[in-house]
Parts: sequence; structure tokens; C-alpha cells
Amino acid sequence: MLFGELQGQPLAQRLLVAALDKRRVAPAYLFSGPDGVGRSLAALRFLEGLLGDGDCAPRERRRLEERNHPDLLWVEPTYNHQGRLIPRSEAESIGVSKRTPPQVRLEQIRELSRFLARQPMQSPRGLVVLEQPEAMAEGAANALLKTLEEPGHGLLILLCAAPERLLSTIRSRCQQIRFTRLSEDCLRSVLAQLPDGQGEQALTLAASHPELLALAGGSPGALLDHVRMLSSIPQELKQRMQILPNTPLQALGLARDLSEQLDGDQQLWMINWWQHHLWNASTQPDRLKRLDRLRQHLLSFVQPRLAWEVTLLNLIEA
Repeated sequence: MLFGELQGQPLAQRLLVAALDKRRVAPAYLFSGPDGVGRSLAALRFLEGLLGDGDCAPRERRRLEERNHPDLLWVEPTYNHQGRLIPRSEAESIGVSKRTPPQVRLEQIRELSRFLARQPMQSPRGLVVLEQPEAMAEGAANALLKTLEEPGHGLLILLCAAPERLLSTIRSRCQQIRFTRLSEDCLRSVLAQLPDGQGEQALTLAASHPELLALAGGSPGALLDHVRMLSSIPQELKQRMQILPNTPLQALGLARDLSEQLDGDQQLWMINWWQHHLWNASTQPDRLKRLDRLRQHLLSFVQPRLAWEVTLLNLIEA
């Protein structure tokens, strides 16, 4: 019952249930795997099991899901907006410019460490969930490593889609729980249970855009994100991205429009979408590698327009 909503992750479920049953809980866990396959849900249910001695606890479930439990700290990547750190989940409602990807910052890791060091108020231990730890700068990663070396009596769960981008010393200090992509039948089952017909709408759009299912790769959450992104991209830009620019002037114009009309998340999504399109239309792997480098430049906070200009000009020369 505790993990009844978690579909398609039998190994992860068995490991977490065994930890609760045997009361052998590690100080730090790394929930690794694609976005949108149940890592956050598993973390919530695992924490609920800890607070309810391995059983379902409706009151604790509600408090955890609303993230208002006094002994829970949920850390998201943030945007630096007008001198304040705005969590990724709140950025759109506040109108934060998302020209650069969000980061997990040193200040957040320091807050995390202080939270784990204090005495919990109601539960046996302090509980921290850290989303996207791969989005840490070097200073934040080193601070997190120091916290993991002296974990105290708290519990830290890292939700990570790219564990290879973490320091090996961070990975070695966490018990890794692997989450896998879902089968198509399982994906459809998960989407069918979503309220307000969201899942059915996503599957309907994916039927006319098969690249969305390919990009989602068995992740219901990723498919919903891809549907949202596809709907947010201007149709004119998508048409221009169907073919490579022919001249340097066209390349510079496309780079300008992409960097001015799309925010950081949309630009990263367009790279994935374009790579998929080029993969199906061409046998030149060098083009895909150049787009990989573009993605790394954007994630490294290189000026977006310059990064697009260099990439598109290189593609013309190639």
C-alpha cells in the first residue's frame, strides 16, 4: 500500500521496502534514473514509511506532499532573481527570466547542512531531499561532500538524472537506488490515471508527433514536459529548424531569434528535438556532437546567442 502508486519500478520498491522493514536506513541515498519515472514519488513514500514506522500515514503523507512538515527540507535548483533565490517550481508564476538554467547553489547546501545538524522537532531525524544535484557548481559540490562525510543523524535523498556528472566521492557515500524507464504499456497506464485528462491529451498529441514518445524514452513525466515544450515553441522557429541554414547570414539570424524568443529551458529542449530530427534525416554524427557541445556551453552559462552563432556557423562549414 505504501508504494502502491509507484509503477514499473519493482527493484527500487523492493530495496526501499526492505530498508523500512529491517529498519536499516542509510544516512544518504542516490535515487538515480530518468526524470519523470517516479523518483520524487518514491522519496515521498519512503519518508512517509520512516515517519509511520513502515506503514501508510495519511496525515504525514499530506504534510510531506505539501512540503510543510517541520522536519523536511526540499531543495530545488534556483534562479537568482533580483537578489533572491527563486526555486524552479515558482519561477514561472513569479515571472523570472529563465535565460540561464537553474542551479543548486552554495547557500542552499549550507542551509541543507545546518538543517541536518539541528535537532528534529517531531520525527526521529531531519529529512532532506535535494533535486538535481548534478546542477551544482564546484563550490556547492564540495560543500555537499563535506556534509556527506559527517551526516549526523539526518537522512539525505538525492534525486539525480545524471549521476555520472556528480563527483565520484559523492556517489560513493550514497546508497544508490536505480530507477528505470517504463514500458509503453506502463507509461500509458500512468498517464491514464492523471486528473483532468492531461495524460490522454499528451498521448493524443504524441500520436501526431511520434518524436515526443522517442524523446520521452519511457518517462511519463518527460512526455508531459515535451508536450508542454512543443506547444510553447513558435511554429515559425520549428519550421526553420527543420533544415540547416544555407548562409552565414541565415545562421546568424536564426541564432538571434532562438536566443531572443526562447528561454533557457526552451533552448535546451530545442537542442534535443533538433538532434532527434537530424538523427533521422542524416548519417553525419559530427552534427550531433556539435549540438552536444552547444548544450554543454548553455549549461555552463556561456552567452546563449554567441553559443548558437558559433554552432550554426560550424554546421554550415561542415
